[in-house]
Amino acid sequence: MNTYNPLQLVLFDANDIPGLIALSDSVGWDYDEFEITTVMLSGKIFGHKNAEGKIVSSAAITTYERNLASIGMVIVHENYRGLGLGKLATQKCIDSVSEHTAIMLVATKDGEPLYKKMGFTTVDYIHKHLADNYSRAKNFASHEWSLEDFQEPDFAAIVNLDAAAFGDQRSNFLKNRIQQSQRCIVVKDHQANIIGFGMSIAGPINLILGPIVAPDSQTATYILDALAKDHHGKLRMDVPSGHAEFTKFLEQSGFKKANIPPVMILHAEKMPARNNTLFAIAAQIFG
Repeated sequence: MNTYNPLQLVLFDANDIPGLIALSDSVGWDYDEFEITTVMLSGKIFGHKNAEGKIVSSAAITTYERNLASIGMVIVHENYRGLGLGKLATQKCIDSVSEHTAIMLVATKDGEPLYKKMGFTTVDYIHKHLADNYSRAKNFASHEWSLEDFQEPDFAAIVNLDAAAFGDQRSNFLKNRIQQSQRCIVVKDHQANIIGFGMSIAGPINLILGPIVAPDSQTATYILDALAKDHHGKLRMDVPSGHAEFTKFLEQSGFKKANIPPVMILHAEKMPARNNTLFAIAAQIFG
């Protein structure tokens, strides 16, 4: 590496997607064109380019509609580590929103010390689960709910359920995520009220299950089964703390806990109020 190369901190656009995929690949992460496009449509990605125009760092911020944002995709190419690029890109994300906006992130082991120095504090944990294949644990025939594929008139109800579960309204992100999804389903009660929903996202390695919002663990397992039962291959779910019964079902269905990264927050002392109905997050980058 030529240490005299100027490194420019920039805002990336759609033309930079191939370079961002290459940066992700360089550290063993699996961001693809569809995921990065959703990030760009829902927020901003900053980072550094070297003198040859190669992307050597990144950090993304997704902004929601009230008072919350989420940072993720903090990557530095191994040849450019030790220069503070990750901190600079992350700070650029922080500076792009109001100081009154609470900013959350799910920290990697390597990133956690940096975020602590920047003022982030740990407020929760995410339980990352992986499966080589989904093993259907039981028959899910139910007379309590009806399960249907998402239709446009369902959108307002999904936004409201998600806002109560997540702690902020994020209609723009959900619109983009539904468009990206392999499948989006809703669960309705006997009065045809939407009481839960879930999405599956086809990634390069895993079928990502989430967000899943449900009134209870039984409904959440029903949604999970509908999304996973026809998939042959690897799956991933990121589950917030506090869902022991649901986690037990995952373990019976072939999932294994990979790690438990911390959820950290800046500009707030705790997470926004949630109603304990978020059984799987969309992805760590989106909080």
